[in-house]
Amino acid sequence: MSTGKPVVGSPRVSIIVPARNEDASLGACLESLVAQTGAPFEIIVVDDHSTDRTREIAASFPQVRVIEAGPLPAGWTGKNNAVVAGAREAHGGWLLFTDADTVHLPGSLARALTEAQEHHADLLSYSPEQIAVTFWEMATLPVVFAELARQYPPSKVSDPNSLEAAANGQYILVKRETYDAIGGHAAVADKILEDVALARAFKSAGRTIRFRYAADAVRTRMYRNFRQLREGWTKNLALLFPNPGWLACKSIALWSSLWMVIALVRILGLTAWLDGVDVAVFAYLCERLRHSNFRPDGLINGALFGMPMFTYLLLRSKRMHGKGSVCWKGRTYGGNESSVKQSADSNLISAGKYS
Repeated sequence: MSTGKPVVGSPRVSIIVPARNEDASLGACLESLVAQTGAPFEIIVVDDHSTDRTREIAASFPQVRVIEAGPLPAGWTGKNNAVVAGAREAHGGWLLFTDADTVHLPGSLARALTEAQEHHADLLSYSPEQIAVTFWEMATLPVVFAELARQYPPSKVSDPNSLEAAANGQYILVKRETYDAIGGHAAVADKILEDVALARAFKSAGRTIRFRYAADAVRTRMYRNFRQLREGWTKNLALLFPNPGWLACKSIALWSSLWMVIALVRILGLTAWLDGVDVAVFAYLCERLRHSNFRPDGLINGALFGMPMFTYLLLRSKRMHGKGSVCWKGRTYGGNESSVKQSADSNLISAGKYS
């Protein structure tokens, strides 16, 4: 019976937390992890060349082992280098890769392990509940996650007979032996979108994936201001969607349709129809966002303001990847996902999901 504390020498799960300048969120993450019960575990925080209090915060938890990511190999992304360093030091038969901006609900680790075993999953990934605080978070995230659910339907991702593969790097639980057999994160070392690449490697090897929305297990606040949100989605969106330009045009056209219908009805003097028509169009836009798993106020914000923002982020991501100058956390990544250099702009080293 687990005491909820890491069991040195015989952990069932090794929890690996890559962290690069995460002092705004790491403490809450580790508090939620050390409190887990129901399965023996160890926690490894990999300090990826942080310049803030990240290492100090991690070291303040006696149950946590803190290691260095080590030099960044040519062509590797920072996150892949960090998680590989953590996996190298791990002793568990299962590995949980989770981001420093996550908070884990009580008992979620043991439940996830049981779920993976019951579904014979070699890789279990949760899409966390997204916490939105600022206006742009509340407007943009429902649109992004609705489109992600449309692009990567969890039912298809979890279907062994479907070629669809995806995972969310904020929570990936894998069997150690399977992870090693496919080459782990080292096999996708140059990929900015390492979570989806890892899931594809698992499925290509005939391994089973289980992927679902999991507000019952984990939550996260990915970005804490507009700049982080813009840079984070600029890094990811063009890689998440196969035709970002077309999706941008489609999104802005759908959003514009609401205002075009309202304008047309007014121009034609059909004011008696106005309320019914604009409500119907608005309801349709909200319905498109339903699978984002946000509350009704999030759907309303997304329909009114988030769709043009999503369009802007898609086009910005497409352009920056095309230029080979995607900046995140003090590093610049080339458009081919393999060119990495340190950025002189230290302001880009900030909290949130990173590569």
